Amino acid sequence: MNDIVAILGYGRFGKALGGLFADAGIPHRGYDPTADVPAEHRAGSLEELVRGATFVVVAVPVARMRGALADLRPYLGPGQIVLDVGSVKVRPSAMMAEVLGDAVPWCATHPLFGPLSLALAERPLRVVVCPTRAHPQATARVHELYERIGCEVIEQTPESHDRVMAHTHALTFFVAKGMIDAGAGLEVPFAPPSFQAIARAIEAVRSDAGHLFTSIARDNPFAAEARKELVKALAAVDRALDAQEAEGASSPSDAAGVAIPDLGTRSPELRQTRELIDAIDRDIVRLLAQRTLLAQRAAQAKAALGAPVLDGTREAEVMAARREWARTMKVDADGVAEVFRSIMTLSRRAQRT
Repeated sequence: MNDIVAILGYGRFGKALGGLFADAGIPHRGYDPTADVPAEHRAGSLEELVRGATFVVVAVPVARMRGALADLRPYLGPGQIVLDVGSVKVRPSAMMAEVLGDAVPWCATHPLFGPLSLALAERPLRVVVCPTRAHPQATARVHELYERIGCEVIEQTPESHDRVMAHTHALTFFVAKGMIDAGAGLEVPFAPPSFQAIARAIEAVRSDAGHLFTSIARDNPFAAEARKELVKALAAVDRALDAQEAEGASSPSDAAGVAIPDLGTRSPELRQTRELIDAIDRDIVRLLAQRTLLAQRAAQAKAALGAPVLDGTREAEVMAARREWARTMKVDADGVAEVFRSIMTLSRRAQRT
């Protein structure tokens, strides 16, 4: 295919998306007066950006999207497809319908990944595509484009997408913001596993897309309702805890409003344990896939340097470090070493291919 992708907005995400197109062998160019676009991909103007492009990706904040679409409109033709990559979909869909209408094909999309997840080689990469009744062929082409860069595509209406994001994406940012402002768990020397999982989510929010907080909370039409439901529920728990404290230590720990439901009779101890093992194994396989992609990235760097795939010194250092980690965590070091010998064999095989 001779497709060319134009990216308006070459910030952190636009640059990361450009990297995915480059890895897939899809030519792209970018335009952003406020960001550093590599010379080999840089367009000097909007007209130059759009000229001859098959797809035009609008990678600007939702607040600036209507203006960006209006600026692009004089240079767009019916043979091109415009898509956005915003974290909300109702408003961008309405703006594209207003500015582009039936004259220029368009499709609203939301890549469910960011620069941090791409840097960590996390997989699978998922993206939501919202089918456009006026432009079904554009939807199919965008679906195909994302698959070419290795994405799994999920089709949703803009409304259903934003409802789901309001109770997941928006609430995660809301909770993370509250915990950061409250100083919860920042720079502590130790923390229980229950907090470590939350801490990872907070760090992901801060590292990957902390600047999106206002947009996600404001531009999703269902976010305010979800946020208020959470605040109401937390306030009820707070009142229940205060009431229990007032009643004294004899108050049962499972008083109404305080108890957290357990897994119930549907999950006896053995079944629960097996389910937890399955979940861990699924994470291990996911991490192996992630490690394999990073190994392939290392192979490309080695090739550029003219270095061999096998680096005996590095492998010896890796094995020694993993053995020490195992001893620290009171796990059989020999068994862990055996596992990592297999993992490194898998990595070498991936690097050679």
